[in-house]
Amino acid sequence: MFVRTAGERDLDAVRALLVETWHDTYDSLYGATRVSEITDEWHSIDALRRQLILPNADFLVADDGTQLGGMAFASATADPKIVMLRQLYVRPGQQGRGIGGMLLEEIESSFFDSTHLRVEVEERLPKAVAFYLGEGFVQIDRVEIDGLFPTALLTLEKPLVFSDTPRLL
Repeated sequence: MFVRTAGERDLDAVRALLVETWHDTYDSLYGATRVSEITDEWHSIDALRRQLILPNADFLVADDGTQLGGMAFASATADPKIVMLRQLYVRPGQQGRGIGGMLLEEIESSFFDSTHLRVEVEERLPKAVAFYLGEGFVQIDRVEIDGLFPTALLTLEKPLVFSDTPRLL
């Protein structure tokens, strides 16, 4: 598995990966119908295409030459010191193999002028929370969200540290 920048030719495979991971992760929380509605809107080819051309952003895929094992997308925020990790998903059958860590490491090395990487994750996703805490993130905020599907949204943050020593994947 290697990490590379996503391109237009990857969008169908990225969409399929997102639909698969979202159903695996969220069907038990929101129901399959609602997850399909969300993925149709948030992960449409047009929405993904807009991410590809967004300035000050990085859109990555983990590729083994035959299929995508994961994807990540991060972008700068209004605060130039903060980068927001907006998406990091690994195909359910390939989780636990280091793909998420590889994607995260590449994102971390992409924003040299920033000092912190942030991510928001639902508290009801213990595997995701444990992954980020294990990667050095700390919780900086927790917000209760009311509505049709009440939940708590955790904001996690990690300092970005750059060195002249190359990192091995």
